[in-house]
Amino acid sequence: MNFTRWSARLPGTQRRAAARTEPTVAPERRADSRGEGSVPAARAEQPTGEPSPVPAVDDLPVREVLDRVPALVALVHGTDHRLAYVNDAYTAAFGPRPPGEPAGDALPELVELGLMPLLDQVLRSGKPRTVKSRKACDGRSYTFTCTPVTEGGPHTGGPGVLVFATDVTDHAEAAERLRASERRQRETAVTLQRSLLPQELEEPDDLRIAATYQPGGTEAAVGGDWYDVITLGGGRTALVIGDVMGRGVRAAAVMGQLRTAVRAYARLDLPPHEVLQLLDGLATEIDANQIATCVYAIHDPNEGRLVYSSAGHLPILVRDESGTVLRADEPTGPPLGTGGWMHASGSVPLGPGATAVLYTDGLVERRDEDLDEGIAALERALSGATGSPQVVCDRLLRSAGVAADHDDDVAVLVLQQPARTGAESDLFRNAALELLGGVEAAPRARAFASGVLTSWRFPTELHDLGVLAASELVANSLQHGTPPMRLRLRRTDRRLIVEVTDGDDHLPRRRRAEPGDESGRGIAIVATIASSWGCRRTPGGGKAVWCEFALPKG
Repeated sequence: MNFTRWSARLPGTQRRAAARTEPTVAPERRADSRGEGSVPAARAEQPTGEPSPVPAVDDLPVREVLDRVPALVALVHGTDHRLAYVNDAYTAAFGPRPPGEPAGDALPELVELGLMPLLDQVLRSGKPRTVKSRKACDGRSYTFTCTPVTEGGPHTGGPGVLVFATDVTDHAEAAERLRASERRQRETAVTLQRSLLPQELEEPDDLRIAATYQPGGTEAAVGGDWYDVITLGGGRTALVIGDVMGRGVRAAAVMGQLRTAVRAYARLDLPPHEVLQLLDGLATEIDANQIATCVYAIHDPNEGRLVYSSAGHLPILVRDESGTVLRADEPTGPPLGTGGWMHASGSVPLGPGATAVLYTDGLVERRDEDLDEGIAALERALSGATGSPQVVCDRLLRSAGVAADHDDDVAVLVLQQPARTGAESDLFRNAALELLGGVEAAPRARAFASGVLTSWRFPTELHDLGVLAASELVANSLQHGTPPMRLRLRRTDRRLIVEVTDGDDHLPRRRRAEPGDESGRGIAIVATIASSWGCRRTPGGGKAVWCEFALPKG
């Protein structure tokens, strides 16, 4: 076939062909110059500085040039893409190819790579198309450029397509190694993140809780979202959720330190705002350039409220039994790590049948809408979400469009205060006695405890231990506390809780009494016979001292 006619359509041909028409110095003029006697011979032989003629591409043996090109070249023509030519590099890569046959038969590697529709598109549109880094059957990767050729010789069969394939195996392998390295780093960060989150949530007696953590998609680095559930004793439960700003292993490491600190501070049984105050100072010590948002809440079944404090975090949402959603957005302080702020505590009702949701910004924040719109959408989803906490959790994720390719981490913590009726309600009961008068309140407290525990049909051993614990705690309060004083007995399906409150904020501690001491044994006795015990300061002044007894199974 006429390669000169085909080559005339290749890129750059016109520019190189135009070089032939540029004027050059005539030989006669050069001869005349050599003949002038006034010009020295040596000087006359110096070059004139004008470029020498450049041979045009039409004068080059095109087929020989294409055969020597290291890239793979194939030429097809006609609507059925009949093969007109393949160069030596193409033959070396895929073997000899029969000319004149349709590309579907002659070039099976192009069929395997899915390039046949691309040839049709190039032929129809008359515009070149490029497909990057396709791995061929020979194990190497190529970038294919298909260029339309609109002119041909008398036997070409009409317009065609020039297929030009560049070997990019080294680049493709380097890119794959980079992607593999990024995947390993992300997997490391995700593993670290998940290992720092609770492997199993603690299960309070009075709450039903579910949580989920969804890392961002493969293109997003792991963030610092976390959550936790901490049983404080005496029936109280702490719930925490937070988000460390930034991404990657560093954010996950800071998150792990903050979560560990929260659990340690929670054991002090401090009010929520005091816990955040301590965390604020710690966050500054960990990394002065790293900030985090956090909300810390405490649920007390005796009060039917959720007491919380927020450090720049999104508001808690509470759905009551009727489906009305309340947004607990006050008070809110700045994020942890900013310093110089006195945090405060607030509260929101959490009665029987209510559901509360704590979440991170990945659930409600979108690039194309305001944050308040995302929170409002979550409120609407929560208002219609019923079922177990895990079901609610899954429904909220689906309503927010959170999938495996989500662009941000998401952590959600859902808690419910069940509305118990029938036989189940008999397993959750309360009884309280105001301790009035002086020392005569002690025998009344023992009689009250004995009657209540008998009505609850506890075994004799547990009955006696409960009465003894109530007697010792009341005696300790009468001796060291101040009015008002109260004895509260509470049972759940798992434990008996004995609690005494008074108006003095001095917290008792367990100590070893010497044989000659007349006091100091009450707390030691309680700590010995009970499963656990503790004390805390109460809002408005005063303290509460409590102990728990595990109920026998069955």
